[in-house]
Amino acid sequence: MLDLSVINAMFPPDLPEPADWERRFRPRALPEGAEVTRFAPSPTGHLHIGGLYTAAVARALAHQSGGVHVLRVEDTDRSREVAGAAQEFTRLLAAFGLAPDEGGATGAGEWGPYLQSERRDVYLSHVRELLRRDRAYPCFCDKERLAASAEEQRAGRSPIGYYGRWAPCRTLAPEEAARRTAAGEPYVVRFRCPYEFPGRVRFTDRIRAAVTMQDNGNDIVLLKSSQEELPLPTYHFAHVVDDHLMRVSLVVRGEEWLSSTPVHLQLHAALGFDPPAYAHLAPLMKAEGPSRRKLSKRKDPEASVDYYLAAGYPPAAVQHYLRGLANIRLMDVPTAEALAAPVRLDGMRPSGPLLDLPKLHSLSREFIASLSPDELYGQLLAWAEEYDPELGSVLARRRGLALAAVAAGRPEGAPARKDLDRWSCFRDRYGFFFAELFGPPPAADDDRYGGLAPALVRRIAGEFAATFAADPTVGSGTATPEGWYGALRALAERQGHAPDTASWRRDPARWAGPPSEVANVVRVALTGATRSPDLFAVARALGRKESLFPSPAGVGGCAPRSHRSGRAYRFASVQRHAPDPGPDVRGPRRRALEEALVAGARGRVRADRGGGHGPGGRAALLLGLRHGSGALEQPVGHGP
Repeated sequence: MLDLSVINAMFPPDLPEPADWERRFRPRALPEGAEVTRFAPSPTGHLHIGGLYTAAVARALAHQSGGVHVLRVEDTDRSREVAGAAQEFTRLLAAFGLAPDEGGATGAGEWGPYLQSERRDVYLSHVRELLRRDRAYPCFCDKERLAASAEEQRAGRSPIGYYGRWAPCRTLAPEEAARRTAAGEPYVVRFRCPYEFPGRVRFTDRIRAAVTMQDNGNDIVLLKSSQEELPLPTYHFAHVVDDHLMRVSLVVRGEEWLSSTPVHLQLHAALGFDPPAYAHLAPLMKAEGPSRRKLSKRKDPEASVDYYLAAGYPPAAVQHYLRGLANIRLMDVPTAEALAAPVRLDGMRPSGPLLDLPKLHSLSREFIASLSPDELYGQLLAWAEEYDPELGSVLARRRGLALAAVAAGRPEGAPARKDLDRWSCFRDRYGFFFAELFGPPPAADDDRYGGLAPALVRRIAGEFAATFAADPTVGSGTATPEGWYGALRALAERQGHAPDTASWRRDPARWAGPPSEVANVVRVALTGATRSPDLFAVARALGRKESLFPSPAGVGGCAPRSHRSGRAYRFASVQRHAPDPGPDVRGPRRRALEEALVAGARGRVRADRGGGHGPGGRAALLLGLRHGSGALEQPVGHGP
């Protein structure tokens, strides 16, 4: 054993004793059974979804027992540290509603600091104590000597490590060790393993129950090279000291640390600490064909926590999903119920749960559908302002329209639409409500019109615009669903389509098609999509001006600048330059009926032109309005 004076000379003279740290970091005053848990990531890269899963489970176990959850950043490996990673942990955990009670980048809490790099003296005190007890020793072996030993061990198929005949400094004479330290020779401090020939060790894991494995027989490094200006401890040693002084009672960590548990138990015993309970979580898995593999940071974008934020999964839905991965019983209950229910370690499996994004989509869809319009708007706006600034700006300026758009998918007395599973889908599903986001409308020969002849598509859109602009009972803000849909059914019948589905089913040979084909033309013209919220609700939310956009009264002259900037005029130029629709693939009866309808309608359309009210807006997108006249550029039924 080294002389006490030699040991003390290896450390700062004013270094506190372990008893001083015990008094400073006193036991916590918590109810009986309350757990103190910690999430302890290393700032060596982006936060993995598996890390968020671990944090969610550890935090739930602490809070449901009346305990405390700590975020401790284990930054002793300075060579691999990524700048700003510690701050990112705090930000990301808060973003998903998993903020700790203590710790993180802010360092709030009485048991801190919570960055290991700021706790150096705590570790030095305990390394010195192990040297004094002869449970540790200085090792002067250089990298070349260690590499040669490892090569010899591999060749002989022996375990890699510092032990037995490959551990010469373990039996170094104290006088020789004192001489070499006094001469300034570089050294590390190693743990003196209690067993030269370790056997089997048995311990309890809160998920796996009793675990038996080979005990540690390796003299691991406790304190890194004395050549460093500020030598720091290794992870194995630092986390044992911190778990004790922060009064952690339950360590929840990944399965990759299970094999290190024997050495951690040895360190607790050598320091005189009572070890915490352990719960090792199985890694998250991904299906790959018929097999499964661990989720990979390098290969799988969904491994990064930032992926879920950028995609716009609501944090509550992600929390729900993570709890469901831990306890399958929570996966298929409402989110509020899942977040209030306890997470049970005895409900967790030792095999890795499968990360199933379609299931997350389902939970997220249900959660978003459960929100009120105001709640949905608030969460959507918060996401968009950070991840889609253009959408965020539109939502902030058009709050009323945004709420009307959301309400259109939540009709009173009917189930809410479940067409949003991420905030990033809002543009595709509801962006058509906003003129700034609508973009170029579909050409008349677009597949979204269901294969109808382009001329008939224009005819339907033109009659819709003319009818709904002229009749205040169906085209005004006081319109009722009954009146509005009644006018749409009448429009369908004028085109030779059945006025209702029942009529179509009774005698399909009589009609050109079902009424849904006519409704689909209007839907695509207004929204650009074949699926949308209730069509009347959409038209009401858009308003008469945006849906129909009538030109100003009077004959001739140009529309005001505000009207010429509207969608009708932009769309007209698209239609005039639409590509040839290709060969006509309609059946002969349907083709003849459509052509007859179009030909017979031209007179009525020309009559409609006589007034000074040419229809415009989204409904006029197929009619080819000339910018300067307010009249139709060519008869409906001709090619664009």
